[in-house]
Amino acid sequence: MSKTGAARKLAAAALYGGGGVSVLGAGLYGVLVGEAKLARKVIGPVREDPPPDSTGWYGRGRPGPAIRIALLGDSIACGYGVDRVEETTGALIASAVAEHADRRVYLREFCVVGARSSDLGAQTDRALPIEPDVAIIIIGGNDVTHTVSPSQSVRHLSEVVRRFRDAGAHVVVATCPDLGTVQPIAPPLRQVARSWSRRLAAAQTIAVVEGGGRTVSIGSILGPEFAAAPSLFFGPDHFHPSTEGYRALAHVLIPTVLASLGEEAEAETVLEAYRGEGVLPITRAAVEAVRKPGTELDGTEVGGRRAGVRGLWVEMRHRQRRAQVQGEAPEETEGA
Repeated sequence: MSKTGAARKLAAAALYGGGGVSVLGAGLYGVLVGEAKLARKVIGPVREDPPPDSTGWYGRGRPGPAIRIALLGDSIACGYGVDRVEETTGALIASAVAEHADRRVYLREFCVVGARSSDLGAQTDRALPIEPDVAIIIIGGNDVTHTVSPSQSVRHLSEVVRRFRDAGAHVVVATCPDLGTVQPIAPPLRQVARSWSRRLAAAQTIAVVEGGGRTVSIGSILGPEFAAAPSLFFGPDHFHPSTEGYRALAHVLIPTVLASLGEEAEAETVLEAYRGEGVLPITRAAVEAVRKPGTELDGTEVGGRRAGVRGLWVEMRHRQRRAQVQGEAPEETEGA
């Protein structure tokens, strides 16, 4: 059996709660199921009160026309676990875009706690009428914990990217985080979660770039930084980010969102080899992005062609972080 096939079998038994005993052996299967139950117990039930809604207007006193942002995805997109709207993912991104682009920003949330890739279609139905300039999508973690096959997850994501691009909106997708850093998940289940989430992130990258969107690998945001200081970057349930964690997540997404709007920093107009940037075939670039979190991928041309013998050409970038901007509470009306 190939490593990929073995990983699927292992993940199915560990996270799906059934099957795979003949492959794993009863002993290892029992350990994985036990670890999954323990992890769910430590994480605890979902909070009944929803996260603060970051929908509204940002950039008081700045000129228009406003930049319209649609935020789709799961609990991480919603900012699950924070108490103040200024601390949510949406407010942090919208506040920074308004500051760095010197424009009014209207952001509207369509994300839902617990959402999987299959829920993105309904979110997109609600998002398209606002005619967004850019759609930001954060999705994947729940697909892993519910053992949705990467092919199914990617099919739903690809369709959503196509719909937004057909409507003239830019698309920025934060690919599946590395769930191997989550404290309540113990080995060997942790290795299963890491393998599954990285495989999904690579598949998402290929699908989104082929569909005309941009991706940002966020494994580093729920990766080494979180592993090094879990008490700082993880929230009380040890699964979702803390206030500092959401700030780190937004900080890595903001440069790509600005670039999609044509507001990239002047120093980033040229690829720089010393930053590990370059043009690669899409499959190789997707693997590199998973290995080097924080990487942005976007389609490009080589010799006037978008694809070579090894597939689509993509630019691999490591954008410079912008100065952090304090999140602000949104205003309900444009003229507030």
